[in-house]
Amino acid sequence: MYYLGIDLGGTSIKAGVCNEKGEILYKESCPTVTTEGGDRILTDMAALCGRVIAKCGLKTDDIEYAGVASPGTADSERGVIVYACTLPFLYYPIAEKLSGLTGIKKIYVENDANAAAKGEAAVGAAKGYADSVMITLGTGVGGGIIIDNKVYSGFNFAGAELGHMVIVHNGKQCTCGRKGCWEAYASATALVEQTKEKMLAEKDSVMWQLCGGDIENAGGRTAFDAMRLGDRAGKEVVDAYIGYLACGVVNIINIFQPEVLSIGGGVSNEKDYLTKPLIEIVKKEQYSRNSPKQTIIKIAQLGNDAGIIGAAMLGL
Repeated sequence: MYYLGIDLGGTSIKAGVCNEKGEILYKESCPTVTTEGGDRILTDMAALCGRVIAKCGLKTDDIEYAGVASPGTADSERGVIVYACTLPFLYYPIAEKLSGLTGIKKIYVENDANAAAKGEAAVGAAKGYADSVMITLGTGVGGGIIIDNKVYSGFNFAGAELGHMVIVHNGKQCTCGRKGCWEAYASATALVEQTKEKMLAEKDSVMWQLCGGDIENAGGRTAFDAMRLGDRAGKEVVDAYIGYLACGVVNIINIFQPEVLSIGGGVSNEKDYLTKPLIEIVKKEQYSRNSPKQTIIKIAQLGNDAGIIGAAMLGL
């Protein structure tokens, strides 16, 4: 069985053919041209799909179905992208149009974070578990919820915006319009901001050396690297950041009690330096701390291919 996964982003479109194990047989990408409307994007996407299928020595009829992982709100029942702030789509019937252009009869459409969660559940960190949650720590905080092996996105397909639960009342301004959202404290963007604030307050911190004396060189790894070098200021940034992260994770566990909660995105590359202290806080603060069954917290496995693989697994 062969499945086509398409990861539609604001700057690039990635597509790959996967087998039933979620292994990518071949993948390729092309730029997302957003200045000429949705139909131009679909034309490029269809051409990309054709190239990827051909490179695998397959024909369109060999593809069981295709899945599209898109930013924004995706109506998975009708195959419509309702809205995506980075793309020229508004109630756009992407499944129907892509099917017409490629000849692939069945097209699934899902929000990109939800698709990534499906991928982790099908062949990644949550494989073998019916109920799981995935969070991604990147520019924002993305979320995907899997219940009984199915994506949960609410009655209007806009659910699982986990990054926009408030953890600090009247806290920092979030891009969504609210104040105090988890995303404003636990995203990679927030980590960089916290790092810069500490650097300005601690002129003798090792973080300045790691940045070559230029605060604009500070990144998501800066505080973690400084901490590993024994820098007090770096450790304070990391401890505070993980505290914010843990607050949201505990909230998620208290609400959903998933079997597995996996963490992806750039910050997840810190692995044990992130998860070990996080788990210690969660153990103490979660409502279910006395239960013999505990949520497993682990790093997501699919990495940069989560969009392609997740999209390819949407029909399973």
